[in-house]
Amino acid sequence: MGHRAGDGGRDAVTAPAPVDPERFIRSETRLLPVPLVPEIALHLAEESLPIWQRTEEELGEIGLPPPFWAFAWAGGQALARHILDHPEIVRGKRVLDFASGSGLVAIAALKAGAAHVEAADIDRFAQAAIALNATQNAAADVTILAADIIGTDAGWQVVLAGDIAYERDLSERVFAWLETLSARGADVWIGDPGRSYLPRERLEKQAEYGVPVSRDLEDAEIKHTSVWRPRRGR
Repeated sequence: MGHRAGDGGRDAVTAPAPVDPERFIRSETRLLPVPLVPEIALHLAEESLPIWQRTEEELGEIGLPPPFWAFAWAGGQALARHILDHPEIVRGKRVLDFASGSGLVAIAALKAGAAHVEAADIDRFAQAAIALNATQNAAADVTILAADIIGTDAGWQVVLAGDIAYERDLSERVFAWLETLSARGADVWIGDPGRSYLPRERLEKQAEYGVPVSRDLEDAEIKHTSVWRPRRGR
């Protein structure tokens, strides 16, 4: 904690204390089974509004991003379920879970037999959540990537991405990159519950799931969610 001397007798200005991500996650969440993937338990917010309000009101001034990591989003749940039910997708392969959030999909990939799993997320709170959740699920071998990796290629054999089509500019960047990876031979899988910026015309549906979600966050208690792959020949 730092202080700046006041001018002309005014009170000192106190800088906000840094927030420890792991401590914040442990205090604001509970270990709960994922509805569609109950064999995996994550540090999740029991109710959506309190943690959103706290991050916006109390911690917004220190730059705490929205807590996407505190929820099992529908796209990630469907993708994790699909990987666990079809382990041949990742077995023995080098896998990337992009925009990992809670780490759910990365954990599922490791449990399904992937040789090496990297979970990428630029949010330091998500990075802490991934580490906590991976350890909790005996998946501590998940490697966390903190950099923005869009546009890079580390030779991943399988690339997994859940719920990434909620913002126009980001979606355009991400899908162009995923298509480039797919064109050079990576096996790309996308989980999405019908977000606005999903380029459906460029994808092929592989499976569909009814995913239990919070009505506070979504428009229904069961979200129809699909697993997609880029169209062949693009």
